[in-house]
Amino acid sequence: MTATAQPPEQHSHDDSELAEFGYKPELKRTLGNFHTFAAGISYISILTGTFQLFYFGYGSGGPAYWWSWPLVFGGQFMVALCFAELAARYPVAGSVYNWAKRVGNPHIGWLAGWMMLLASIVSIAAVALAYQLTLPQISSGFQFVGDGTGTYDVATNAVLLASVLILFTTLVNAFGVKLMARINTAGVFIELIATVVLIVLLAVHITRGPQVVLETNGTGQGQPFGYLGAFLIASLASAYVMYGFDTAASLGEESLDPSRNAPRAIIRAIVASFVLGGLVLLLALMSVSSLKGEELSTDGLQYIVLDVLGQDAGKAMLWCVLIAVTVCALAVHTAAIRLAFAMARDNNLPASSRLAKVNPRFRTPVLPAVVIGVLALAILVVNIRQPQIFTVVTSIGIIMIYMAYLLVTGPMLVARLRGTWQPAGDGKFSLGRWGLPVNIVAVLWGGLMTLNLIWPRAAVYNATEPHHWYLRWGAVLFVGVVMGGGFAYYWFVQRHRTGVLAEHQLSPAAPGAPAPAPAAD
Repeated sequence: MTATAQPPEQHSHDDSELAEFGYKPELKRTLGNFHTFAAGISYISILTGTFQLFYFGYGSGGPAYWWSWPLVFGGQFMVALCFAELAARYPVAGSVYNWAKRVGNPHIGWLAGWMMLLASIVSIAAVALAYQLTLPQISSGFQFVGDGTGTYDVATNAVLLASVLILFTTLVNAFGVKLMARINTAGVFIELIATVVLIVLLAVHITRGPQVVLETNGTGQGQPFGYLGAFLIASLASAYVMYGFDTAASLGEESLDPSRNAPRAIIRAIVASFVLGGLVLLLALMSVSSLKGEELSTDGLQYIVLDVLGQDAGKAMLWCVLIAVTVCALAVHTAAIRLAFAMARDNNLPASSRLAKVNPRFRTPVLPAVVIGVLALAILVVNIRQPQIFTVVTSIGIIMIYMAYLLVTGPMLVARLRGTWQPAGDGKFSLGRWGLPVNIVAVLWGGLMTLNLIWPRAAVYNATEPHHWYLRWGAVLFVGVVMGGGFAYYWFVQRHRTGVLAEHQLSPAAPGAPAPAPAAD
């Protein structure tokens, strides 16, 4: 899909919101409506998330864990509606960072950006690890380290496969947004078609009714709160999937008519993911030959696909899952680059002037692509002999993303209560009188799910040997250090340096260049 050429006055209109921040336009606007939608839905990635985490949800809560899917969607949809309203008003790179800075203050903005940037880097590593859950299922030849039965075989091989994917996403992003958009759009198209085909194939192999989602498999036994305790653990499998929809807005400076396209893309991405993902999970439970197989809580959806469709059709579908994982990692990497660029442009990162430099040929920040790729690889190397790498790495990344989202929806709620929030006009997306109740639910949801995510339960962070206290409390300690350290660093050091770098400032003489409104510190 190619974008049509836009007249100069259209670009001038697209840049008007950018001028409010005092930024001059530097990135090339080439992305159309479907490109922005594809960026959001590829970050969520229906097939990546469901195939990567079904084993955890099923093993923790049985078939009834399916109810966590609509539950998480309901909460995250409230967040997405708030983000859509922000995207209509401020469609700029590094969406979460700039939104928190605008509705809150520079300190909150920096903290949100800091949390989101680290979370994005961790998420790249976590998504890339999904290669291990799919490739060896296609062929044992992809298990390069041992035969998969050794203590560290799976974890080490996962790092090896993930490293290859991260090198790929780094190279693609370094060569510009146009190449990224083409690969991402093609991958999303394949993923959507494959998801629909999978839904149809599972539907024609149904062996039991939808009442299967009422079965718990006895997972509530031994839990402090009975099945509720098991369900709260299992719900993390859905919480780990339905996020990243803000990516559509983060590409706002490279999109055409972003203040209208980005809000639509955000809402369409999360709704499409909910409908298609929910059907895949439901029909998988209804079609698998037996609900008692141990493989359901170890191999997950990969096992169900091979069980229901047979080896040939099943493996063909797993190749589609592999494509989905690839474009998901690409989208996460892309969003992280835009966030790093946005923060560096405000002199809020080390070596900011270099990180914010836009390559004159590719019209994209190249150095952040490389730095972020190297850091994601470093996370993998640190965890190379950690059998619980999947849940630990994934959990820490998701917790910080939910907290970063709270640093947007929280200040936005305060602004609404103070009467200072002004949504975009000119017929652009606005929640109107529903804004306050939606925002309240978004904040309550974000706070409760963050607590559920960070709760140091052995079943989440230390389910198998070796049992170490630092694994169980790893999320609390890591996130606490990141949050506390980031807060202190900004207050004592960074707040004296922050400000738009001269080379990125909009000239006061430029047409329609208002001075950026200062935010209270």
